Amino acid sequence: MPKLPAEAYAIIEGRHSDPFHYLGLHPEGGKSVVRAFLPEASNVEAVGEHGEVAPLDRVHEAGLFVGALPNGSRRYQLRAKFGDSVVEFEDAYRFPPILTDFDLYLLGEGTHQRLYDKLGAHPMTLDGVDGIGFVVLAPNARRVSVVGDFNFWDARRHPMRVRGVGYWELFIPHAKAGDHYKFDIVGPHGHQLPLKSDPMAFATEVRPKTASIVFDEANLPRPRPAPDGVNALSAPMSIYEVHLGSWRRKSDDEWLTYRELAEQLPAYVRDMGFTHVEFLPVNEHPFDGSWGYQPTGLYAPTSRFGSPDDFAALVDACHREGIGVLLDWVPGHFPDDPHGLGHFDGTSFYEHANPLQGRHLDWGTLIYNYGRTEVMNFLVSNALFWLERYAIDGLRVDAVASMLYLDYSRPPGAWIPNQYGGRENIEAIAFLRRFNTEVFARFPQATTAAEESTAWPQVSRPVEFGGLGFGYKWNMGWMHDTLNYISKDPIYRKHHHGEILFGLHYAFSENFILPLSHDEVVHGKRSILGRMPGDEWQRFANLRAYYSFMFGHPGKKLLFMGAEIAQSREWNHDQSLDWHLLEYKNHSGIQALIRDLNRLYRAVPALHQMDCDQAGFEWLITDDANRNTFAWMRKGFDEHSRCLVIVNFSPNVYRNYRVRVPFAGKWKEVFNSDSAHYGGSNVGNVGEVVAVDGKAPELRLTIPPLAAIFLVPES
Repeated sequence: MPKLPAEAYAIIEGRHSDPFHYLGLHPEGGKSVVRAFLPEASNVEAVGEHGEVAPLDRVHEAGLFVGALPNGSRRYQLRAKFGDSVVEFEDAYRFPPILTDFDLYLLGEGTHQRLYDKLGAHPMTLDGVDGIGFVVLAPNARRVSVVGDFNFWDARRHPMRVRGVGYWELFIPHAKAGDHYKFDIVGPHGHQLPLKSDPMAFATEVRPKTASIVFDEANLPRPRPAPDGVNALSAPMSIYEVHLGSWRRKSDDEWLTYRELAEQLPAYVRDMGFTHVEFLPVNEHPFDGSWGYQPTGLYAPTSRFGSPDDFAALVDACHREGIGVLLDWVPGHFPDDPHGLGHFDGTSFYEHANPLQGRHLDWGTLIYNYGRTEVMNFLVSNALFWLERYAIDGLRVDAVASMLYLDYSRPPGAWIPNQYGGRENIEAIAFLRRFNTEVFARFPQATTAAEESTAWPQVSRPVEFGGLGFGYKWNMGWMHDTLNYISKDPIYRKHHHGEILFGLHYAFSENFILPLSHDEVVHGKRSILGRMPGDEWQRFANLRAYYSFMFGHPGKKLLFMGAEIAQSREWNHDQSLDWHLLEYKNHSGIQALIRDLNRLYRAVPALHQMDCDQAGFEWLITDDANRNTFAWMRKGFDEHSRCLVIVNFSPNVYRNYRVRVPFAGKWKEVFNSDSAHYGGSNVGNVGEVVAVDGKAPELRLTIPPLAAIFLVPES
């Protein structure tokens, strides 16, 4: 055999970073030389574009073949014998690059807003040949190969070329949608890494398998849009939070598929009067018990419930019913599963290398390095991907506080201060501001919401005014204070009166959502019903009063599934909700109450138009601690758009209870949580009360026990 150059051995040994420089067609000494590396082939020929055949010599026993085509041939195919089979195929190393110079410029700059159009696996046609273009970012790798169904998972067959600042690419002819694949990476020190799934994969295998699947996302059916203005500050916004794997299950305890959910969930949400559905993270994740909050495939809807097409059908079905779709989105951390982003190219590329910055102590997960241009671009593009490709209406960002503070859940000395010596994560702040800026610029009808549990200022204020730029913020303080209050026996509530009042001191400092989320019904916290004190009647009455208080309170609403049927036990992600409870009057009464509260909230402008505006709220009674009673007025844009809300958190009936109102005349009792229809005692005001004209019109009301009543002036 002839003496080979060092470059040939780099190909044979799988360590060449630019195999195109050696393999494929090259003019040499006036000839068109073809080189091909085909392990296990016994005989290889090159077939020119005019049918001419040139045998290739085997110059190394590992499977390296070299030969010359007749002059003038620019295109060719390879014909190889493997055992008794002869196969004719296109040579991957004769095709032009996938990424343009302009792509590389934008990628290097970190301003490529459609990263998903370029990275990952994309069906395409090059030089008249159909195949798949693979592109992956691994800037510190020595060598990257694509392995999959199309090459026997043999890393020797399809090494990629590196371009720009570490973008590895290869067009593999005749690979196709549906093929499984991964990346075989050799790290900077020559060590072999575990096979890596594609960070940009649009579809994946069902866990516990971890391969990426080629999917033609450019041809993904586009769901119809949601109704205009569904996320507006002045619009009613009542969110039903859902874990897709445990909302309902089949008789054999199997999950419902996306298509089956599409047949049932949107109709239920519409019937219940919710305006939005919010899915716990649908991104691919390896561990069911993480509920999706430890994702490994940010661009792929989890394969547990079906294909990307199927998920798009679920979104479309929600929009068809007039329901907005929000997704929980997790850009704060990711798991360290060996097939995932951790140590992706043999270095801490996506995450910080220093565990004082790069690892969450609470969750054992890795933290994104937001200061790296490519990482920020990866995450921002992911947010835009869901809004564009799946017509998602908004993203709720998980665990924002853990992103904002460098010392989040860390003891003294176990964190690294920022450049100014402070605890604020300057790079994460910049990321969140860019994320919100890009989302609202590209999708002005969409929204974002922050789960932010501290007093960080201006979370839902515009970036140009110094805010983080979110559309909404979860009001975690309201949730903690009011749940603490309602869990007390009524005899002690007068000592906790301020827990109801305190939230209104800051209720308009942000655009708030009032969340009773999945986090409040797990880990020994009990269900919402389980927190209620007293005997059975009092527990359900307390729950009715608390839900009514929530719907009368300023702020958008969020309920986790099961809360609307007064689920008795804590939520279990491995089981369906206890739908059989609706056979019992108390539970069906709670469901009817939530249905009517949603309809009231949507129908009465005063209850939603100024949810996030101080001018839309006025306290009327704050000092009746001994009777555990509160009263306030909600206001709409119109001068006569008013709704009086009175909540009695005691088990006593109060008669002739005086409340001043702005207008004389009839006030209709449009809602009473003590109605027998909901399981109450039917104490109330027989539909209407008259405010006597005078300097200060006044209503004299009957206030039912452990209940709320809503009254509006007769137009």
